[in-house]
Amino acid sequence: VPMSNGRKIPILADDYVDVEFGTGALKVTPGHDANDYAIGQRNNLPIINIMDEKGSLNENGGAYAGMDRFKCRKRLWRDMEDAGLVLKTE
Repeated sequence: VPMSNGRKIPILADDYVDVEFGTGALKVTPGHDANDYAIGQRNNLPIINIMDEKGSLNENGGAYAGMDRFKCRKRLWRDMEDAGLVLKTE
């Protein structure tokens, strides 16, 4: 994962994904919603919390730890642009 200090993303297959819709690929965030949680449970994916109770990034936020989530979003986008990872902005 870019900007995550080398965290790897597993690639897996799951019946929840409709291969006829869009690219047939789906990003799963097990702590985000019930469908993602169910996929995570079936595939033994960890739930990684990156925010504290105040809405700032915690130690799992890597270089962005301690930043307010809104400031982090802007900084992360700028860092991704600087690294040449942004294809377009809508």
